[in-house]
Amino acid sequence: MTASKLTVGILETGRRPDALWESFSDYPTMVADWLSPLNATYRPYAILDGELPDDPLACDLWVITGSKFGVYEAHDWIEPLEIFIRACQQARRKMIGICFGHQLIAQAMGGEVRKSDKGWSLGVQDYAVVDWPKALGTPPAQISLQAYHQDQVERVPAGAHVIARSAFCPVAGLWYPGFAISFQGHPEFRSDYASALLNHRRGPGLDPAMVDAAQTTMGRAINPDELAEKIARHFAVS
Repeated sequence: MTASKLTVGILETGRRPDALWESFSDYPTMVADWLSPLNATYRPYAILDGELPDDPLACDLWVITGSKFGVYEAHDWIEPLEIFIRACQQARRKMIGICFGHQLIAQAMGGEVRKSDKGWSLGVQDYAVVDWPKALGTPPAQISLQAYHQDQVERVPAGAHVIARSAFCPVAGLWYPGFAISFQGHPEFRSDYASALLNHRRGPGLDPAMVDAAQTTMGRAINPDELAEKIARHFAVS
């Protein structure tokens, strides 16, 4: 019997810079490409333009993208999106958070996010796997992803489990049993886009020495596809 297709709603909270518009796909497409192991159709929602879903049941799975904004900033779309996150949890709809999405789910569920005094995490980062959920099968040896963030989850919400961490980022992955999984890194970013984004922001936004150091990591192996396969197997039976 062929499994029915899932519907995946991608909540677009960030966009690639205009200078990279012609060379790279948008964030919803990057997310859909990453999650290609899922038997799914994808529906983007332009949260930045006020397009918030009316009903958590409109999709089987929701994904919150990365963003240049901070979850603690006073944008008029952040609080409604937090309310929607909690509504999804209450409606037993699954969710994935990426970078900003990782932080916003944590904040919506009672955690705390702040700009880290450690500064920027850029380029390929390796995270130790801890407390891996049985629902996702055999744990990966480690999680290696592109990273681009200054904010971090500083207090974990009640009931959530840290599943990935590093010395620099102690809360690099969270599992909310029966609800959500989130990653501080970017499983949807491939090396060519991450490299181009770093170069675009070189200068006033990012110290050139930091950019150069991050660029040296671009040839290192990452394993977002392994994460996508595990997530796909989980949702195929959940």
